[in-house]
Amino acid sequence: MSQFVLHRTDTRGHANHGWLDAHHTFSFANYYNPERMNFGVLRVLNDDIIDGGRGFGTHPHDNMEIITIPLTGALAHEDSLGSSSTIQHGDVQVMSAGTGVYHSEYNANKGEAVNLLQIWLFPNAKNVQPRYGQITLNVEERHNNFQQILSPDPDDAGVWIHQDAWFSLGKFDEGFETTYKIKKSGNGVYAFVINGEVTIDGQVLNKRDGLGVWDTESIQFKANTAGAEVLLMDIPMNI
Repeated sequence: MSQFVLHRTDTRGHANHGWLDAHHTFSFANYYNPERMNFGVLRVLNDDIIDGGRGFGTHPHDNMEIITIPLTGALAHEDSLGSSSTIQHGDVQVMSAGTGVYHSEYNANKGEAVNLLQIWLFPNAKNVQPRYGQITLNVEERHNNFQQILSPDPDDAGVWIHQDAWFSLGKFDEGFETTYKIKKSGNGVYAFVINGEVTIDGQVLNKRDGLGVWDTESIQFKANTAGAEVLLMDIPMNI
């Protein structure tokens, strides 16, 4: 029998710093909820809006897999590995912090806000060599399809990370239905609704709601509104 946890959008942590309007699905920074520490290896799911020209100055990370998915606007990135780039909608960026890395992130445009998802996963190996990766995907391939954007395999579709995790993004027509099969036995799935309304395993979810499901081999998905957009994170439940 599958189990689930439901996180409604209005139960997320919220911090408005003026230049940064941040919502936290799990405990982060000044938001602490002992019942919202993680879902399996998923430690952070932040939904950030950054004002034009503003951002996060240089700061350190270690032993974490960090995935950044811009939803609107563009984000400029620099790190101590010598990488610098700008990512926008359709791009996915990953940073394996490993033994330690410093980086900064800024809104690349002064005239508009950038909205991004930043996701942290616990890695399956500690103190790895830090690395950075980025890919540009064809967003048309996620129409009525869960387009894979991340996996553990450098030769598979999307970026890769040090974890037995698979991420997929889909954008669907109203009424579209499908079954998503979990990639690895023992993994769970955390679904985050970016836009619209969907039903997953009988639970109706709206914009920015999250649903974690585990102890199952698949989930049943239906889009209830046109343009419904969902991120699926297929991840180990044991840290």
